Amino acid sequence: MFEAGQKVGVAVSGGADSVCLLDVLRRLAPRWALDLTVLHVEHGLRGEASRADKQFVSELAAEWGLEFHCHAADVRRISEEAGDNLEQAARRVRQEFFTSFLAAGKLHRVATGHTRSDQAETVLFRFLRGSGTAGLAGILPVTREGLVRPLIDVDREEVEQYLRGHGIGWRDDATNRDVKFARNRIRHELLPALVRDWNPKLRAALAATAAIAREEEEYWREAIDRRASGLVVEPPAVLFRADWLAGLPRAVARRMARRAIEIAKGSLRGIEFEHVERVLRMAAAEEGRGRFQAPGLDVLRSCGWMRIAPPESYAAGGEEYRITLAVPGEYRPPGARCTISLETAGFASGYNKDESVLDWGRITRKLELRNWTPGDQYRPVGHASRKKIKHLFQESGIPLWRRRSWPVITCGEEIVWAARFGAAAEYAAGADTHTVLKIRETGSISE
Repeated sequence: MFEAGQKVGVAVSGGADSVCLLDVLRRLAPRWALDLTVLHVEHGLRGEASRADKQFVSELAAEWGLEFHCHAADVRRISEEAGDNLEQAARRVRQEFFTSFLAAGKLHRVATGHTRSDQAETVLFRFLRGSGTAGLAGILPVTREGLVRPLIDVDREEVEQYLRGHGIGWRDDATNRDVKFARNRIRHELLPALVRDWNPKLRAALAATAAIAREEEEYWREAIDRRASGLVVEPPAVLFRADWLAGLPRAVARRMARRAIEIAKGSLRGIEFEHVERVLRMAAAEEGRGRFQAPGLDVLRSCGWMRIAPPESYAAGGEEYRITLAVPGEYRPPGARCTISLETAGFASGYNKDESVLDWGRITRKLELRNWTPGDQYRPVGHASRKKIKHLFQESGIPLWRRRSWPVITCGEEIVWAARFGAAAEYAAGADTHTVLKIRETGSISE
């Protein structure tokens, strides 16, 4: 949890757990040359009691010669604006305050006072909500962000015994006994009843379940990392072949889908078992198209590909553009993934298969580069008749999200060239051409 010489923030609410943590760490700090700082959040929920908590923690930090930082928040307002309950909003406020110190490099670690009792309550709470293995891992002893829980193997009773033995006082938060909060009902009613009627060692059993689940998750995360090459990350979207996901063993596919969702969304908040199962069913379906939305996500299947992204990103990818072209010139269409260059040359000059060659003499009106629109059609070189570009997309397996910014070049109202599909037959260079217009597409828009 700690390395010698680190700067460590200690989250202290004033309650028994956090006060115990602070005293233990200040006694151990010289052993590892830790530089301790006290962090406190005033949630603004309990009026004078909240202010008294802040005063208590501030005086404790001063008594022990420690730096003190306090963050005051209007959690009730934050809860209403975000649509969260008070517990969730308060937890998020604390997390953001603590991780801000870590992200800024002001601290190496932030220690919180979570105990084995908290772990047992968390595992039971998540089990009742239908969590999978990741949720049952409970409170992590060490997080990637740098949060650590030194008391995670200590029971709440031991904490209070320690404080009494050292003559150290603490603050009691009356809301911790209010059973209108789900976690308090588990703490004061459900868990004691289960311990009494079913298993006297239930708290230890639940903590052991968390340890097993955590180790399982660590293994699976490494295993999924090794097999995640099929995920194509194009922020904010994640793409993958439907048949690739469907071909994985079910346990791997389920976790791979969760990983794709987590990357696209930034978290798994609000994502339930059924959302992941819908991704798997869509990948395995025979039909080529499908779409559904989950909290903060849009999941789309087209032409054998699947795309997971925030809902607003799909609409944002469809911006229209119309650019008057100069020859020679080089252009990168908005939202596209290629660069288009134009130049003229003598008909006998060399050109390669990556270029389209038009008869410059037939270009009698201004050239414009624009995005494809529904209904666009033309006759590409090699085709006997005009074709809708939509049908060319379907024949070439171009998924829907690649089409919205697809570049075409027009001469007046006529399409003379389209990305990937090449020149229009009526404008292609021929035996009587003296000067050619070379159109070169660099980078594949369809990948």
